[in-house]
Amino acid sequence: MIIGLVIACEVGFWVLLAAGLAVRYVLKWRRTSVALLLCEPLLEVVLFLATAVDLRGGARPSWEHGLAALYIGFTVAYGHATISWLDGHAAHRLAGAPRPPKPPRYGLARARHEGRLWLRTLLAAAVALALLQCAIWYVGDGTATGPLRSWQWAALRVLGIHGVIALTYLLWPKKAPAGTAAHEAEDRTLTGR
Repeated sequence: MIIGLVIACEVGFWVLLAAGLAVRYVLKWRRTSVALLLCEPLLEVVLFLATAVDLRGGARPSWEHGLAALYIGFTVAYGHATISWLDGHAAHRLAGAPRPPKPPRYGLARARHEGRLWLRTLLAAAVALALLQCAIWYVGDGTATGPLRSWQWAALRVLGIHGVIALTYLLWPKKAPAGTAAHEAEDRTLTGR
């Protein structure tokens, strides 16, 4: 049941997002668009409540409950950024707005960008870990909580791997090709001129 609900929430996320952007840029109904996009967090609330009810009803904790917690954490951390990113691209394609800026590709600007993404992953992991720990306390049976604890370790591994990747951009920043505007900006940053 829970895995089907996770899939339904993911599909619902994209359906609401597409409907919200279509209503905003095709029909020009901004208030309706905002209302549709504000329904997005309700999907996570439904998933959270369904998971709690399932555990309360005596269901043995399983990988589906852990996946639900990770999904909620990811959506909390990356949901708004995903919506904003797609809104910028929809505004560009459908309403003639300027093209959204691309993330930086070189130097410390790229390292800062990767650091901000890692902070989002930290938030996702923190939310997932908190939900999983609450579920462990809620169930209370030490032997039955193994799948939930394994998801906690999975969240920590993802956080660590993403942290190492983000750190590599700081330790070994990619240099801009010579003669480009990014290279000249990088030189000004390094020389202080």
